[in-house]
Amino acid sequence: MKPFLYVTDLHGHRGKYERTFTHAKEIGAGLVINGGDIAPPGKRREDPERFYREFLGPYFARYHEAGIRYLTLTGNDDLGSLDALLDEICEKTPLATHLSQRMAEVDGYSFVGMNRVVDFPFRLKDRARRDSAGFVFGSQFGLGVLSTPDGFREIPDWPAYAGTLPTIEEELDALPVPADPARAVYVLHGPPSGVGLDKTRGGAGVGSPATLAFLERVQPLLSLHGHIHESLEESGVWKTKIGRTVCLQPGQSAEELVVVAGRLDDMTFERKVLPIG
Repeated sequence: MKPFLYVTDLHGHRGKYERTFTHAKEIGAGLVINGGDIAPPGKRREDPERFYREFLGPYFARYHEAGIRYLTLTGNDDLGSLDALLDEICEKTPLATHLSQRMAEVDGYSFVGMNRVVDFPFRLKDRARRDSAGFVFGSQFGLGVLSTPDGFREIPDWPAYAGTLPTIEEELDALPVPADPARAVYVLHGPPSGVGLDKTRGGAGVGSPATLAFLERVQPLLSLHGHIHESLEESGVWKTKIGRTVCLQPGQSAEELVVVAGRLDDMTFERKVLPIG
């Protein structure tokens, strides 16, 4: 079986995307998995819709030409209003799959994705959810907003609105169910709590207890996470286990590209920091 490459939180950085592609070819990868936050945030660097149309479409086509399967999530910084566009782009490229809240079969393994994250202070709430019933909201940086095809819609009372949405716990339970958890890989943008993969600057943990409980119960072969770029710097942990499940959260660097090269046949994983230029 060929190795795979896992990368997350590229936030529309074209140089990091290009380096991911070249490294996938260098190691002979048969699969690249993108763990979410794929597009430029807002319009600070580049218009997200333009990025999807002008960059991601041709980029996925290059993977198809190289014979490399590509699975991608969206993340909390990716606009929900563009999900249909991402679906459209992936449908034009047979080897590219939008994995959010879906399952894909690759070489006898089931890959299941989810882009929801525990609520945070930032305003964009397309992917934000309560972790479980009784969730206590923290302070916010302003009114919550949801993306729409016509722009952003403010939510005057975000906690009340969030109370009408499924929790992380409920979203996890609603995911497609693999036939064999021992051959399942869950790609969950938000990390679980309590195992060192969720540490923000200063050491506070912001992971999901519901995700931890889900992985303890389901016991898939592997779980892949992202969201908290600096967690490894704070906790010293990028790989751990929850029962039999191996859990990876490599983080991401501002100046370099962080990836994990791995194999599912012998469960070996190497975190790499690669120059972009």
